[in-house]
Amino acid sequence: MKKNKKFLFLFLLAGIVYFYQGIFLPKDFGSQPEKFFLIEKGEGFREISSNLEEESFIKDKFFFEVYLVFKREARSLKAGEYLLSTSMNIPEISRKFVSGEVVEEEITIIEGWNLKDIVGYLEEKEIVSPEDFLKITDSDFSEEYDFLSDKPKNLGLEGYLFPDTYFMNRGVSSEEIIKAMFDNLNLKLTLDLKEEIFNQKKTIFEMITMASLVEKEVKSAEDKKIVAGILWKRIEKGIPLQVDATIAYITGKKTTKISREETRIDSPYNTYKYKGLPLGPICNPGFESISSSVYYINSEYLYYLSTPEGKTIFSRTLEEHNVAKEKYLK
Repeated sequence: MKKNKKFLFLFLLAGIVYFYQGIFLPKDFGSQPEKFFLIEKGEGFREISSNLEEESFIKDKFFFEVYLVFKREARSLKAGEYLLSTSMNIPEISRKFVSGEVVEEEITIIEGWNLKDIVGYLEEKEIVSPEDFLKITDSDFSEEYDFLSDKPKNLGLEGYLFPDTYFMNRGVSSEEIIKAMFDNLNLKLTLDLKEEIFNQKKTIFEMITMASLVEKEVKSAEDKKIVAGILWKRIEKGIPLQVDATIAYITGKKTTKISREETRIDSPYNTYKYKGLPLGPICNPGFESISSSVYYINSEYLYYLSTPEGKTIFSRTLEEHNVAKEKYLK
């Protein structure tokens, strides 16, 4: 009887040691380099444990599966890309997966970037392919986001890709990036802001288009409000906007210097040739430019220009404007 108890005790002790070593001791000791490990969406815990063993992060998938079942965490592992080391034990790895401590990608979209700029940036950082991102920008999201409801169906998402810094999981899709931008813009377009737009008998699309012009034309918040007021006034009076940035958008040049010949380009974005707003936004404006276009300042000015140093010079008449051009742009 004593021998049986002793045997049972030794057996239990051996089992405890066996499972303790398998679960709580890492595959390698000491400081080991971290490597990426990806959990695809839809993968079950058995597939994940097999991949961990295959990629040599753990000694035996059996221990990982036993631990997850015991902790009731088998269905709590989150998809994404993780940084793991062979010096991590199974509880440490599991804790990362359950908490979703994924590797995040920092995506910074600059105010005033157009769609081409954004695509080039995402391609350079190897986040998504240009083809995939451009394909998604032709999709219709108006049922999910009401601020897109007045956007012409034939136009893409230029103007609505809200500039900001986003932290997203590695392996993020183009659609997830775009929806993160939409969610951000949706927060900025408050009920008060929308009501003011509608009270002015304008559409969100028109306001975003105006904001894109303001974003590219001037820098300071105060100047943006004055310039927005000037441009709205010019539209009311039937005067062409003559915004140089619209020509740069057509030509793809990164300069504000345009030629007389370029002002004759036949394009619906050419505000020298056609009155009113261009066909659509020419960039993706930040909130300051959007707000300035809504809460603009009615001034006595009808003209403006930006000096090479970025200062905005306002004029009441065409004669004053021509004098300013001679003084500041020669």
